[in-house]
Amino acid sequence: MFSQTAEYALRAVVFLGNQIGHPCTTAELAGEIAAPPDYLAKVMQGLSRVGIVQSQRGLHGGFKLALDPGELTILDVVNAVDAFHRVDSCPLGRPGHNSGLCPLHRRIDNVMAVAEKTLHDTTIQEVLQEPGLLCTLPCVVESTSLGKEKPKSRRK
Repeated sequence: MFSQTAEYALRAVVFLGNQIGHPCTTAELAGEIAAPPDYLAKVMQGLSRVGIVQSQRGLHGGFKLALDPGELTILDVVNAVDAFHRVDSCPLGRPGHNSGLCPLHRRIDNVMAVAEKTLHDTTIQEVLQEPGLLCTLPCVVESTSLGKEKPKSRRK
């Protein structure tokens, strides 16, 4: 459903949402969210251009969120790097479909409308507050008394 660019942008924003006030370099961020550093640098530039993140140069520089996670939606992040697409015309370009969508594509667009509304209604803060380990947060492995390794969350 999302491009790789949107996926990296979402992971980066969610991770930065947990690091309020603490800038992260592109290299640090890439390691934390499992993204290629060079590609992530371009994604972060795009997020910076639209004001979702701030970049700070210098010794203690890096990226941090420019917006409150409670006011930033998943759709905002997706649209910043790769616009969310609805079905507004026949994907096959059939001549008889110019006046409206066929029944199949109308139903697909209805699903996309629900997805778009859900993404619009969900803030980054809500994602951060939901119980469970986020895919953007790395796991530290600890040993159990049986000698098996058990993942331990590093979530703040």
